[in-house]
Amino acid sequence: MARRQPVPEVPPDPTLDPAQHHAPYLDALIAYAARRPARLHVPGHKGGPGADEQLAEAIGEQALALDIPSLTWGIDIGVEPNPFNEAQRLAAEAWGAKRCWFLINGASQGNLVAGLTLAHAGSSVVVQRNAHSSTIDALILSGLRPAFMRPELDPELGIAHCITPETLEEALAASPEAVGAMVVSPTYFGAVADVAALADVAHGRGVPLIVDEAWGAHLAFDGDLPPDALSRGADLVVSSTHKIIGALTQAAMLHLGKGAERYIDEDVVDRCVTLVESTSPSSLLTASLDAGRRHAVTHGSELLAETVHALVETREAIRAIPGLDVLDERLVGRPGVYAYDPLRLVTDVRATGTTGYEVATLLREIDDINMELAGENVVVAVFGMGERAREQGARLAAALQAVVDRIDSGGARMGRDFAEPPPWGELVMGPREAFFAPQEVVPVSEAAGRVAAESLAAYPPGVPNVLPGERLTAETLDYIQQTLELGGSLRGATDRQLRTLRVVRR
Repeated sequence: MARRQPVPEVPPDPTLDPAQHHAPYLDALIAYAARRPARLHVPGHKGGPGADEQLAEAIGEQALALDIPSLTWGIDIGVEPNPFNEAQRLAAEAWGAKRCWFLINGASQGNLVAGLTLAHAGSSVVVQRNAHSSTIDALILSGLRPAFMRPELDPELGIAHCITPETLEEALAASPEAVGAMVVSPTYFGAVADVAALADVAHGRGVPLIVDEAWGAHLAFDGDLPPDALSRGADLVVSSTHKIIGALTQAAMLHLGKGAERYIDEDVVDRCVTLVESTSPSSLLTASLDAGRRHAVTHGSELLAETVHALVETREAIRAIPGLDVLDERLVGRPGVYAYDPLRLVTDVRATGTTGYEVATLLREIDDINMELAGENVVVAVFGMGERAREQGARLAAALQAVVDRIDSGGARMGRDFAEPPPWGELVMGPREAFFAPQEVVPVSEAAGRVAAESLAAYPPGVPNVLPGERLTAETLDYIQQTLELGGSLRGATDRQLRTLRVVRR
């Protein structure tokens, strides 16, 4: 087993609150467990004694001991500021927010909160069409009627980038009743939007800019990376802290921008967080957010710089393999690409004569390499803030060379060619209206022309190809079916094999 990468010793930064070098919530959990109190409360494993033996061996007795419920004195209730509130205050300070909320249901929970918050101000919103499926869930829960903004499509790779300020201006002009704008930056493929210009446009129309920055939690901690959304004027930012920073899976944050009170009521956000939050939040997830914040503040800059440098070498090695190329800062300046996040390693496989789905399958077979995403033209690897990036990059490059060798020798199972994704269908009903409308299930062969009552989203990245309320087209259904045949998966559909579809009853 590879040894854990040592964390460098870093002297305290005199510009930081000294508390930033501590993890108050994690410290409080450790202190509680160390006292060996009488646990006459949930969970039933009682800190370990009641746990399944294999589970205890797998995750460790200390993890079970720190699995402490909410509303525990000295942890999240008691003398103010309690450790939980102090941890959130430190996170707000670290990311440059007015306020931060810890989320235990991922960035998806943050998108739900954003939608519910905007619904307090009105019933219409402009939304980037390649938003994550949880944003569509937010429309369903909130009842907001979306006016969709088409992102810039890359003419070569067929992938969606960000939206431009001009697109946002046109959308808000066409929807003067909109109470907010919801955009994505960075995208799954690393494109970063011109958030400052987008914020100027939104604020000029008197509405807040909501940024799904699920893939950009790390951007605030290295000046050589693209600027983060909060520093560029975003009002509410969804941050998936587990993706790059290293919190536990499902742990995320929601940040309220400084100055956002002109457009967003902080108390409304707080109520909405509670509405879509479990009353039994995991202390392990929350502790990982506290620790992840400390790790990013004290070591993020040098760890990110090390990863970025290693990926320069990895990109050079992959680009040297016949038939492969990689996305990098050469994308900057294309429509919808203000900057590029180098921690997303996107390999262009078009010249190999096969698809990204097939390449991802071969990588698993050859060296048990599991990619973040496979698409028609690309495979995507995600690198973290503190991993052994040089070692992992070299392993990936060697396996990609083996993949190309196998393809050249006729050993690949060739996939079908894809056309450019078809245009999104016409929105003829609000997503909530369609989701709750009288429905029926029809064979997919009879679904074209009907109004969808459920989402269809190839996953990852989880961008819906079809939304509730959109009219289904034969081209879209064929495209999704081909995605499934090449190894993709489907989120949102009742029938994950796409044999039937749930549609609005005529």
